[in-house]
Parts: sequence; structure tokens; C-alpha cells
Amino acid sequence: MNDFNSHTLLAALPARLGAIVRRWSHDTPHAPALHDGSRHWTYAQLAAAIDETAATLRALDLRPGDRLMVVGENCAAQVALTFAATDLDAWIVHVNGRLSAHEVDQIRDHCGARRVIYTSAPGGAASPDTAAHGLRHAATVADSPFGAWMAGALHTGRVPEPVHAASEYQVAALVYTTGTTSATGAPKGVMLSHRNLLFVAAVSSRLRGLVPSDRAYGVLPITHVYGLTSVMLGTLYAGACLYLCPRFTPEALLAALHDRQLTIVQGVPAMYAKLLEKLGSVDAPLPNQLRFAYAGGSPLSPSLKARVERVLGVPLHNGYGLTETAPTVSQTRLDQPRSDNSVGQPIPGVQARVVDAHGEQVAPGVDGQLWVRGPNVMLGYYREAQLTAACMRDGGWFDTGDLARSDADGALFIVGRSKELIIRAGFNVYPLEVETVLNAHPGVTQSAVVGRPGAQGDEDVVAYIELDARHPVTLEALDAWLAQHLAPYKRPAEIIVMDALPAAATGKILKAKLAAGG
Repeated sequence: MNDFNSHTLLAALPARLGAIVRRWSHDTPHAPALHDGSRHWTYAQLAAAIDETAATLRALDLRPGDRLMVVGENCAAQVALTFAATDLDAWIVHVNGRLSAHEVDQIRDHCGARRVIYTSAPGGAASPDTAAHGLRHAATVADSPFGAWMAGALHTGRVPEPVHAASEYQVAALVYTTGTTSATGAPKGVMLSHRNLLFVAAVSSRLRGLVPSDRAYGVLPITHVYGLTSVMLGTLYAGACLYLCPRFTPEALLAALHDRQLTIVQGVPAMYAKLLEKLGSVDAPLPNQLRFAYAGGSPLSPSLKARVERVLGVPLHNGYGLTETAPTVSQTRLDQPRSDNSVGQPIPGVQARVVDAHGEQVAPGVDGQLWVRGPNVMLGYYREAQLTAACMRDGGWFDTGDLARSDADGALFIVGRSKELIIRAGFNVYPLEVETVLNAHPGVTQSAVVGRPGAQGDEDVVAYIELDARHPVTLEALDAWLAQHLAPYKRPAEIIVMDALPAAATGKILKAKLAAGG
């Protein structure tokens, strides 16, 4: 199932995202496409809602090349707006309603949105935070196929971007990366084409063995590239049904496993850690219909992986990607699950190289900088030509900024982020290595390790942790645990306990906030 010709797949890809829904609305019009918590949408109903939404956007004077910003949390409106906007050659800019006013306004100003749509209206239960942003911007409540939403004012001074002559290379989505900014201090927007997104959706769908009868959990935010491409587009590409959920809670996941009989779950490690915490001492497999579970978005420790596999009763697959690669670079294979922390082999059609400081490929087992090349690599950073040039290498290679090594079979292991590297007493300390040891302790739910300026230009290793109340542990005991597994220079100078680590809506820990003092 996992062996397929990527060249044949590329040649068969449609030019536009909208072809995904149109195909299934023709072939299986009555099959379920979405469930948003209150109603089902068949593929025929979703296609009709997309057409109606596109007509609404035209009436709102959205033009080809315009940026349409959509503020919201996972709902059917976001799905339809994605397809409707890209049908019009506009760029969709998804922004999570849980962001602060400052963050939302920064993205709105940087992308130059001609319109902003807020998927919730005042009084709606779906996302009060989204409605609050709409009220703050004096948006107008309007009806849509999905109930009431809010439309912001027309920004007449916005200039549309050129439309590519070949639709597959037209920008479809402008995705802002979590916790990163450009050299100018503005948010960093990644331009992804129809081809970028469709390629990853198709390959992801194939590697998961998705079929129309599958029921996938859609809790990863559509505002993030993982939720947008791999989960939302990948599920619909296969003609399967996506069960949307606006926010993760362990209780909601347990209910969906039982009530919706999910067959596919994709999440981030923090999500699975919270599920284990909720289950307490339960270690036997939960009754479920799962055939595939996947973790991505941040490092997965072998200890967490093993515990989740016991509870879910299926292998927990691992992978690696970035916003700039739409996102998938590698993942473990359905028929070859692993017990270690490898992120698998590059997906078909994508090449990966681990290189030294001079760009020369290093031998398997040697750490180096990870470069990737393929149809998934972004068009560039919006309005940041210098930043784009700084990460691109000759031959179309993208420098990920991550440190990795490969094994003899080409499977990748992520060592850490080069920009997170801590220099302590002249030695390199990779936060991921320290976090893996901390997370392996049963008393730790999750951890984040950052560097802090020390004496005479040195750096201290500082660990922030969330404790698991089921397994009480003292800081002294954690120090002893670390001493058993790490060299002295790698051990934290300080361990700070937090009720909850700062995290994005995806569950990704925001280390920049910790490095800045919490």
C-alpha cells in the first residue's frame, strides 16, 4: 500500500484544491464529508456550500490575488472558505481565534487582507474568542450556510498579488508560523501553492491507507499547516469523513472514540500526554475502532509512544515536517512501525540530505544540518525575499534549520533545532536530548528546555516541566534521575515547575516565551 510512484501521483494531481470536493460530490454525493458537532455534511452538501460561499465572497468584492483572512476555530465554515477562496484565486489566511488581539492585528496588517471573516458571531458557542475579535474590529453579522458569522470592512487600499498562469503554482494559502517572526519583527508568512498542499494531502492520504469509509478526528487546528493539509485536505482527498472539533480535551477525544467510532487519530505528543493523564492508572487498551494513530508537530519520546500504544492498541506513528514544507517531510510507514524515536523515511517524492557546515553530505549516524527538496517546499516567505534566500540552497534545497542524522536505511532522527542549541562550558547541549530524559520519568507530563545567559558568556540549561499528579516526584528525585542518564554539563541548572507550559493552539510548546522569562 505504501509503495507508489510519486511521479505518477504528481501527474495525476488536479490543478486546484477545489477539485477534491468536486470529485467526491460527483462520485459519492451522499457520502459523509464533515461533521462539525451539530450536523453532518455530505460531499454534495459541502460542494453546494462551497459554491454559495464563493458567491458570497464575490459579493464582498474579493478579487483574484487578494488575501482573505479567516479568524476562527475548527468548523465547517473554515473548510468551505478554504475551497471557495482558492477557487477565486485568492489566498486563504487562516488565523486561530485564540490568538491575542496584538497577534491577530499583526497578521492582518502583514498579509494585507482585503477582507476578514470571523466564523463565529456574538452569542455563538463555537468560538467566543473569534466573535470577540470581530466585535473589536466592528465586523458585521451576516448569514452563511453555516449559521451566523461576521464580515469585516472592505480594505480598499489593498493591492492584489499577481495570479500565476498555471493554477497549480498559484498561492493557495498563506500560513503564519508559530512563535516566529521575520527579521523586521513582523509575523513570518509562508506561501504555499495548490501543488504544495495537494501533493502532501495526496501522499499523506496514501501513506495512511485512507479509504472513504474512514472516520478521522479533526482537532488539530486548520489554522496550522498540519491540521490544514495532512488532516483536513488529506482526509477529504480520500473521500473520508472528517469529525471537526474546535479544541482538544481528553474528554472530547474519549467521547469521539466511542460515539463516532473514529478510525484515524492525528495529534501532537502533548495531546496524547494529556490523554494518559486523564486516564490515570488505566493501562489496558481502550475499546475503539482505530486502525491508525499518528503524532507530529513536536518530538515524540519513546516512553510516551510506548504508553500511548498500550492504551490505544495500535502503533503510534511518528513524522516530521515544517510549515515551509506543507508540512510533511518524513513519516514512519504503516506496514513498518518503529519502537524508537525515528521520524521515518522521507515521503515518496521528497529528498532529504544531512550535511555539514560546507553543505557536504555526512555519513549515516553523523549529526548534521537537514536539507530537503521536493514538491512540498514553499514558494517563499511573503514580503521577505532576503529571508527566503537565506534558507534556500542551490538546486532547490531548503535548509530546515534542524539538526538530524540518518541511519543506513535512510530513516531520519531529529536531534534538535540549530537555533535552540545551548553552549555550556564549551559543549553542545541539545534541548531535545534533555527533554527526552525528563519526559521518560513517570512523574513528568511534558517538559521544555531552554538556554539562559550565564556567567562569562556561557549558557545555563533550564528545564520547565508539568508534573503528573498520579506519580508524585520531588525535584531532588528528578535531579537524581537526570544524573543517571545525562552527562553533568547537560543537566539543568534549574528545574521550574509550571501548572501548564505555554502552548499554541496546536499544543506546540512556545519556547520563546519561556526563554523570555515565561
